[in-house]
Amino acid sequence: MSENLSRTPLYAFHVANGARMVPFAGWEMPVQYTGILEEHLAVRRAAGLFDVSHMGECRVTGKDAAAFLDRVMTNTMATIPVGMARYTILCQPDGGCVDDLIVYRLGPEEFLICLNASNAPKDIAWLQAQIGSSQVKVVDECAQWGQLALQGPAAEAILSGLTSVKLDAIKRFAFVVATVANVSGCIISRTGYTGSPGFEIYLPAASATKVAEAILVAGKPHGLLLTGLGARDSLRLEAGYPLYGHEISEVISPIQAGLGWTVKFSKPEFIGREALKKQADGALPSSVVLFSLADRRIARQGTPVFAGDHKVGEVLSGTHSPLLNKPIGTALISSDALAKGNLTVDIRGNRIPLEISAEPFVK
Repeated sequence: MSENLSRTPLYAFHVANGARMVPFAGWEMPVQYTGILEEHLAVRRAAGLFDVSHMGECRVTGKDAAAFLDRVMTNTMATIPVGMARYTILCQPDGGCVDDLIVYRLGPEEFLICLNASNAPKDIAWLQAQIGSSQVKVVDECAQWGQLALQGPAAEAILSGLTSVKLDAIKRFAFVVATVANVSGCIISRTGYTGSPGFEIYLPAASATKVAEAILVAGKPHGLLLTGLGARDSLRLEAGYPLYGHEISEVISPIQAGLGWTVKFSKPEFIGREALKKQADGALPSSVVLFSLADRRIARQGTPVFAGDHKVGEVLSGTHSPLLNKPIGTALISSDALAKGNLTVDIRGNRIPLEISAEPFVK
């Protein structure tokens, strides 16, 4: 493995538990432990524990914190109640995405932001560059935090034995600061990236292994499995969740990606507003769609999409869905071609019909 890769606080835990480690977004991460299929189904039927400590964090504080975030993000930040989180996009002036984020409101003038791993330094620099005369501080806290995701229908039962918090009182996208496995200062959030119920837990980096080991022990009777990036990708695709660099990017806007609900034009000003308004009001040249294939072959990223003999798009993400037992994926396709239908993907010279899905495969 390359010496240039970063490691999360749980690296030794992964190795001790038999993980197969791979490079991902500049990090050395577990792609699987027992197997992608088994881990995926555990999250759908029982529970899976993910290390997501590679994700970045920054804290935004100050008198103008809410107004500042409203100015740089597409979603409305000032209306987030304390103790709630909100999904949002950080956009360029041309409407392309700098990143997609979750913003947690810790207090009236204090927010914690979760950033994508490969984008964290860029995101923090971008935010700091936008401060101007605003009375606000943007502080890099990436090294301070570890992050675990406990996902699946048994997640609440597993975690309930490790904290005194009444977990059933935490609503979707709500969070509490709590003690977990005798580690104080943790944030338990009812969020996730799998389409299954569960929690994301932010915790002091030095205590990440202690908490992970406690969850693993508590989860064994419930069927919990340690889960890697392979299952994380198939789970998020079943749920229709975007991954930066695939369904959203510097050249794919939130409007194109079907994330228009995160763009609040009721705000008089935010970076990218004018470009996104033109897209929302006019005809989009292309859009991101979910698809499945009635075939065993997977259409991987970069696979061309055809209407007749004309290339009209390409696949952004592709994998096998263990739940549906067939290939699924996303593609960026021209709007004209989408309206006409009869689309295929070309896999090694074989044209396979695309079955477009208007809804996520898992809700």
